Amino acid sequence: MRFHSGISDQEATDDAVADLIDQAHDALGDAIDVAAVFFTEHHREDIEAVIERLWLELDPQCMIGCSGEGVIGGSREIERAPGMSLLVGSLPEVRIQPFHIASESDWRECLSEAQSLREMLGIGPETRGLIAFGDPFTTPLSQLLPMLDRDAQSVPLIGGMASSARRPGQNMLVRNDEVYTQGMVGLSLSGPLKIAAVVSQGCRPIGQHMIVTRSHENVIEQLGGKPAMEVLRGVVSELPASDQHLLQNGLFVGQAISEYREQFGRGDYLVRNVIGVDEEGGSVSIADYVKTGQTVQFHVRDAQTADEDLKIMLETQKALGPAAGGLLFSCNGRGLRMFDQACHDIKAAHDVLPATPMAGFFAAGEIGPVGGKNFIHGHTASFALIRPE
Repeated sequence: MRFHSGISDQEATDDAVADLIDQAHDALGDAIDVAAVFFTEHHREDIEAVIERLWLELDPQCMIGCSGEGVIGGSREIERAPGMSLLVGSLPEVRIQPFHIASESDWRECLSEAQSLREMLGIGPETRGLIAFGDPFTTPLSQLLPMLDRDAQSVPLIGGMASSARRPGQNMLVRNDEVYTQGMVGLSLSGPLKIAAVVSQGCRPIGQHMIVTRSHENVIEQLGGKPAMEVLRGVVSELPASDQHLLQNGLFVGQAISEYREQFGRGDYLVRNVIGVDEEGGSVSIADYVKTGQTVQFHVRDAQTADEDLKIMLETQKALGPAAGGLLFSCNGRGLRMFDQACHDIKAAHDVLPATPMAGFFAAGEIGPVGGKNFIHGHTASFALIRPE
């Protein structure tokens, strides 16, 4: 099993794609089974010709891709400039099945019964994971992800939402030699391989974990029998002075994925933004549904915390040995919007896994499992790391 990652900042689309094809052939020759391509809106006009050329000259079994605000490949992240990246892989004996779901009837069928879901996404007994990219305007993730958790247990979905559009119809998705503007594209990988998902939410907990004792929809009314705002004020007042400034970057609530733990730490919580507080009523609203009886903990985020969290999450992969290849989906709120130095996430990944070729893009929502369940995230770096079995 071998992979190669390439990236080009050539402004001329023909030059960019030629550069990537040459790199791919130099690395893998003609033994290319799968390709993933990512491109900025600068290449939008000629993208159908690009995809046709990649399909014909690389001759993979399957190719997927999408447009993004920025792209990642090699050892670089290209932001707010022309960019195109490519990951190609040789995966002996691995079964690869591409998919595209877009029409209302297709989604209705996919989401109506378990068998249709598995057939349309190519999920079988030996499926190790799904890689997918969606158009955020036309992909019903809120319905798809819970159904996957229920009807395709243990199959992770890792990917991101295309991010080059300001309105519907502007994002571009790739499946094989076709380009689409709606729905979700992706592939399933089955057979003798392992796919490890690494999801760094870039936060750290503050205060203590608590039980939600009264709530409705996305509103936390009480924590441990006290008004949520009273508890929050107590947590904030106990923050050391060095951490007080972190609240300028927003406040977050981590929802425990499993209640059956005595202690909770990084990776045990699904992190969601605090989107409102009711001083008079004493409640806190978050960007997700919350249940009475659930364990939660307040979190904070900044560049230093995000850097620390990413390194901790990646370190868990060292014991598994080097990955043959990987994909990285980084929030478009990360990169130079969060960190002082360019190429932060890909550099952190290569510091831990220096021999692993990776490519990806800056997404408008990152998909990856936390606690064994699939979620859509924000401000996250989500990795799919592929190894032979």
